[in-house]
Amino acid sequence: MTTSAPLVFITGASSGIGQALAASFHDAGYRLALVARRTAEIEAWAKSRGLGADRYRVYKADVAQTDSIVAAGNDCIAQQGLPDVVIANAGISIGIDTAERADLDVLSQTFATNNVGLAATFHPFVRAMVQRGSGRLVGIGSVASIRGLPGHGAYCASKAGVVAYCESLRGELHNSGVKVVTLCPGYIDTPLTQGNRYGMPFLMKADDFAAQALRAIESGTSYRVIPWQMGVVAKIMRMLPNAVLDRAVQGRGRKKRSGEA
Repeated sequence: MTTSAPLVFITGASSGIGQALAASFHDAGYRLALVARRTAEIEAWAKSRGLGADRYRVYKADVAQTDSIVAAGNDCIAQQGLPDVVIANAGISIGIDTAERADLDVLSQTFATNNVGLAATFHPFVRAMVQRGSGRLVGIGSVASIRGLPGHGAYCASKAGVVAYCESLRGELHNSGVKVVTLCPGYIDTPLTQGNRYGMPFLMKADDFAAQALRAIESGTSYRVIPWQMGVVAKIMRMLPNAVLDRAVQGRGRKKRSGEA
């Protein structure tokens, strides 16, 4: 594989959606720049797939620490070149109860990871992509961004922020040649969802999500919900009057709080 092959930069690549995206892009002929706090997991995955040293590099970073992820982006440019695609995938999902003081720290951590971390992931690449006149900046949102759900305030609010931020960035980069793509997964079978205490309609395998995501990213679509069935659900939820939504979610299981078994 030569350096002329396209390059994708993926955060949260040690498991779940990030790892599945890495597999899909690798199989599509991309070189990989893979970012996570747990780099040993990425190396083990790459070894299990028999990836050659010229096909990938691993960068250790914590997206919740701005200087850490910015440094990883700069290292990627220095070592592998300017990516064609940057996917801000890293995120956390933890239940909160605003009556609990400790959960305010969880809220802060969620925003630091899911929102500031997303912007910091894009930061090293924006100006250079504009100068080149091409690139894809991909924000991973969620259908949880559509309406707030009880016990899920941190995640819902952060993902609504992802959608709004990407929409703003898309307007800023209009006619620059750089596309901003917002992907909103429904329920994907990953470690992030496997402890959920409520039903997950249209649950999707991570590999299936990644295959559809790859097509959406390469097409440069501005916004897509995957799978499409959850897109229909999202539209219905968006139109529900507040009183109807409030009744519908009563008794729904809540996301586990930090430290809950």
